[in-house]
Amino acid sequence: MWLSNSSVGRKFVMALTGACLVLFVTFHCLMNSVAICWPAAYNSICEFLGANWYVLLASVVLAAFVIIHIIYAVVLTIQNRKARGNERYAISHTPKSVEWSSKNMFVLGIVVLAFLAVHLIQFWAKMQLQEIRGTEAVIPPAAGTLFIQEAFSLVWTPIVYIIGFVALWFHMNHGFWSMFQSTGIDNNTWIPRLKKIGCTWVSVVVLLFIAQAVVFTVKAHDKYYLTNTELREQYKNMIWPMMEKDFGPDMAQLGTQIEMTPYDQVSMGLRQMEDQHRQQLEQLNTPEGKEYVKNNPQMANEVETMTKRVNALGNAVKFFDYLESADNKPELEIPGVAGQPQ
Repeated sequence: MWLSNSSVGRKFVMALTGACLVLFVTFHCLMNSVAICWPAAYNSICEFLGANWYVLLASVVLAAFVIIHIIYAVVLTIQNRKARGNERYAISHTPKSVEWSSKNMFVLGIVVLAFLAVHLIQFWAKMQLQEIRGTEAVIPPAAGTLFIQEAFSLVWTPIVYIIGFVALWFHMNHGFWSMFQSTGIDNNTWIPRLKKIGCTWVSVVVLLFIAQAVVFTVKAHDKYYLTNTELREQYKNMIWPMMEKDFGPDMAQLGTQIEMTPYDQVSMGLRQMEDQHRQQLEQLNTPEGKEYVKNNPQMANEVETMTKRVNALGNAVKFFDYLESADNKPELEIPGVAGQPQ
């Protein structure tokens, strides 16, 4: 196929996948802007973009574009090195301001890829991947603002992100107009226009990303995402979907009760419920309790159900402990949460 066997075809594939990635980066920037203007709406978007089939399909397609873009970038880089030595991606009559990024697109791509890996570890792996695997953690996967809190409360995160954004600016700024050139638009009229459009577009997107990183860092250090009243009410309503599989449909009224009850009362109520269930389970694990279970086989299922419920309530209580660790209380050890003892 000419798309893979010819230089023109490879450049066309690079242009097509690059265009899709530019659009995705723009969408991601707009989504992050929602987290600044309306954090609760951002969490709703995160919940909507969970492990739904259409989102998973889009994620697979996007991942394929990234992989194809990288593979073709490596192939073209090797070809350019063989043909031109160190003059990679060289384009005649290129302004000095673009010449550096033109010659270092591959290196910039590696920096962007490393930044992407950090971003995926801090967010995607704890959100969508967690839902796909069906694993339980202290923070619900839909609580996007809490993952912002976890990531940007770390000193190095904004530094890494800003470096990544700067590399992204150089990479996208050159890639924007060069992808049009790869599709045949190569004249003295449109190339200068596309360079201006691309520079404006990319600059706005990257400046917004940097502004978001700064705002997220300030709010994370102020523990805004832990203490905001509206967000806490939203977090509270994320508890029941995580507990439902362990409590079963016969306990659906508990979910309704959690939804209708204020945050403070739910926090206290779940702690009391956990204590009650744990005490009952401990009684059944005493020698007398074990003898009772042995003589009543039907109680074995009851013990198993109670154990699951105690574990679910325990995770819920840990979640509330994590949120309330910002309420001028002694630091709590929350297993599985970044920055806390394991």
